[in-house]
Amino acid sequence: MQGNDVFKLAVRAMEEVALEALAANGLSTADIDLFIPHQANRRIIDAIGKRLGLGEQQLYINLERYGNTSSASIPIALDEVHRSGRIKEGDILILDAFGGGMTWGAALLRW
Repeated sequence: MQGNDVFKLAVRAMEEVALEALAANGLSTADIDLFIPHQANRRIIDAIGKRLGLGEQQLYINLERYGNTSSASIPIALDEVHRSGRIKEGDILILDAFGGGMTWGAALLRW
């Protein structure tokens, strides 16, 4: 495994699909209320947040509590923000993932 190459691909791919989802809906990163990435690696999450110009309040991280829960990381995070009242009706959320088999994707939700 080429860890550094995987890191670079993950950051680039996750940034690109998030921007594609925003552009397809006539939005920009400034419109994001909450960005919920796959919780695999803090360095990847921080790099994506920086590349997208997201502030701390826009980026959700729970990696320190659960570690990498694989495909469950985004649903767990979404449940947490919903139960805590952190998201409200009309908020724009980006769910963004990179995973096994070098696959990636993003979804834009208006809550």
